[in-house]
Amino acid sequence: MKKTLYILRSGKFRRKDNTLYFEDAEGNRKFIPIEDTNDIFIFSEVDLNTRLLDFLSQKGICVHFFNYYGYYSGTFYPREHLNSGHVILKQSEHYLNEDLRIDLARRFVKGSMNQMKQVLRYYANRRKESNQKFIEVIEKINVLMEKINEIETIAELMAFEGNTRELYYSCFDEIINNKDFVFEKRSKRPPLNPLNALISFGNSLCYTMVLSEIYKTYLDPRIGYLHSTNFRRFTLNLDVAEIFKPIMVDRLIFQLINKKMITQKDFEKEHTGGILLNEKGRRTFIEQLETRMRTTVNHRHLGRNVSYRRLIRLELYKIQKHILGEKPYEPYTSLW
Repeated sequence: MKKTLYILRSGKFRRKDNTLYFEDAEGNRKFIPIEDTNDIFIFSEVDLNTRLLDFLSQKGICVHFFNYYGYYSGTFYPREHLNSGHVILKQSEHYLNEDLRIDLARRFVKGSMNQMKQVLRYYANRRKESNQKFIEVIEKINVLMEKINEIETIAELMAFEGNTRELYYSCFDEIINNKDFVFEKRSKRPPLNPLNALISFGNSLCYTMVLSEIYKTYLDPRIGYLHSTNFRRFTLNLDVAEIFKPIMVDRLIFQLINKKMITQKDFEKEHTGGILLNEKGRRTFIEQLETRMRTTVNHRHLGRNVSYRRLIRLELYKIQKHILGEKPYEPYTSLW
């Protein structure tokens, strides 16, 4: 399986013959086999050149850039080697036709809601004596799900999804039960407490991982359905990530905190008052996320185990089949 390369130190990133190397500020070089590289995440000041980017483009490797604070800055998205005019036309048709768009957007939200419920059920089952809060929130989400087909606009659907997520977030303090990691309320850019810093960082990684997988399909990442398409950013990856954030990001956060793999020492305060992961915290988060992405789960339709990263690709194939009219899209739901 190809690997994601994470660069957290400053230095030079170059091509040498048919491979890559990274040279840090002390002059230490590390060679990176190009054939083993899936995508690249850069979190520091890195000097690179067009010769490197051209080589990465030939190999179909996306490069995701994050600024000093860990915020996503942008992506070097190589020229599409799997471009399909037919698929792009069908994607556009599903965006421009209001009925087709709202139908697909509803499916993303339903998928996200089901995953949130599965996470809550998992913790409710582990805590049978004190699980009333989880049961109540799951029931409230069920009530909301019964009303989703009545929603007729994207704006209403986004608000609906936001209300569901608020219910879901209300259980985080019950799951974590740690005074150093209290949810309070959702805050971003900047996150105002350590828990929100973890959520923001994890979500950002999830969005970019999905983007890397979209590149390996015929889909165009600029055409989203729940998140409106515009001229400034990719949006389909945001739609698809809604299904994976609860199981990829949130469950990882609970594990990191409850096992004390991340503590208050892994954060720093920025000049605007926001709270962010420091380099050690980012490194720990990334290492554990990569372990999770390599973890396999049983895929009931395929009848075999697949990794979380592979699950994302399979989800994209299902969306492509939906858009082409081959099979209605049913989002993946975890079974624990």
